[in-house]
Amino acid sequence: MSTIDVVIAGGGPTGLMLACELSLAGARPVVLERLTERSGDFRANGLVGQVVRLLHRRGLYERLSVSEAPAPAPRYVFGAFPLDLAEVPDNPLYILPLPQRELERALEERALELGVEIRRGHEVTGLDPETGEIDVRGPGGPYRLQARFVAGADGGRSTVRKLAGIGFPGVTHENQVSRTASVSLPDSVRDPETGGLRLEGVGVIRPFAHFRTETGLFAFAPFDPANPGVMTSERDRPAPGDEVPVTLEEVRESIRRVLGTDLPISPPTGPGPHQLRRVISGNTRLAETFRRGRVLLVGDAAHVHSAIGGPGLNLGLQDVANLAWKLAAEVHGWAPPGLLDSYEAERRPVSRRVVMHTEAQGVLTAPGPEVTALRELFGELLGHPDVVAHLAALMAGSDVRYGEDPHPLTGRWAPDLQLDEQDRLTEAAHAARPILLDLTADAATAAVAAPWRDRVDTITTTASGEAPTAVLIRPDGYVAWASSDEKPDPDALREALARWFGPEAGATA
Repeated sequence: MSTIDVVIAGGGPTGLMLACELSLAGARPVVLERLTERSGDFRANGLVGQVVRLLHRRGLYERLSVSEAPAPAPRYVFGAFPLDLAEVPDNPLYILPLPQRELERALEERALELGVEIRRGHEVTGLDPETGEIDVRGPGGPYRLQARFVAGADGGRSTVRKLAGIGFPGVTHENQVSRTASVSLPDSVRDPETGGLRLEGVGVIRPFAHFRTETGLFAFAPFDPANPGVMTSERDRPAPGDEVPVTLEEVRESIRRVLGTDLPISPPTGPGPHQLRRVISGNTRLAETFRRGRVLLVGDAAHVHSAIGGPGLNLGLQDVANLAWKLAAEVHGWAPPGLLDSYEAERRPVSRRVVMHTEAQGVLTAPGPEVTALRELFGELLGHPDVVAHLAALMAGSDVRYGEDPHPLTGRWAPDLQLDEQDRLTEAAHAARPILLDLTADAATAAVAAPWRDRVDTITTTASGEAPTAVLIRPDGYVAWASSDEKPDPDALREALARWFGPEAGATA
């Protein structure tokens, strides 16, 4: 039985993205997905934050959008408060409205282009986290695999996490009920100026924003203008169990309770897909550890939280980008000590931060007079531009910094510098390899990295405006080392290269 580099359990966005990143790094993954075909279910409706820029740097953004390059969103929402981002300096909040099924389609196409083996109708039934032995049930019956590593990308109910014995502590909110439906609406309730709704006694409800009342939360999402989505969220109100199918009349009554008026919804038209669902309760959970032996968790297998604000794919896909090159380094044998452990050390605090702000938004959108008072105070705080900028960075994940270093760029997302040869950096980032960007006058810094040329690409060019003189960029887009000195310290660069990308060629680890 041959050994597979990485077996990935789960063929959703995180599993497929991990397969792509591993393949780019020269590792050999196999994806096991229990579904026999891609799901058409409604899940995420778009991408929010740094992940949009990550996809652009991988050359994937163009497959998913009609525009050539992403641009910051002029407005967004936090806890049912509108955020005007037009005046935020270097606005970091990028969005890409996109149904999850389209993201999965594009990632699967890319994975197949890279030669990834995707086994549909196969699911993990057993594993040993210490040896990497995996039991699988497939269409032809049970069989066994041997893997160097196993990645659990199989969602919040992760089988891999359970089989590895990793706890998933957190909180389950049993008093929350949300209802979502695709509907038809008459023109009489449409607001042509905003694209939202105009209801007597309520006013204008803007599209893609949460509308909070004293009895609940409402949202209007016209991703499909002919069959827009409506959503309500209520608390402390009895609801039928999962065994009772949700109906459009149930959604209509919930809207009446939340808004205090009727919304004339009708069944959607056309072939769909259409959504009609009820979700009782919500989970906020964080895995006790992201790694046990040869098993590592990514995405919802490692953390689940409220979907408010749309942070899930931003968090999960950046987990993937952080993990993939470190796993590949272990497979190739050049990983320095502690590199793989840095995955949890770096991503767990980011996960906690997402849990924090989604829970906070849940409080801000809850019904009740005490929440109304809190919202009044929070609304005053949003009058300060620095508060809005802080929330934009929080939602985007651009406030993430790995480690501490005197240089302000180190540990942060590599900025979009105004390079004279911008295309070279963009094209190099498509390969998901480390990049040393040398902006010095004599290109001497690039020569320092020559012993790492098998692992690190170098680019020598010039830049306009304020820019560092040298930047070492990790495959996940974060800065491993930077210098603004006219002649960067070669020993400091060698230390950073060895720390992140192992000993120079021919040296002993």
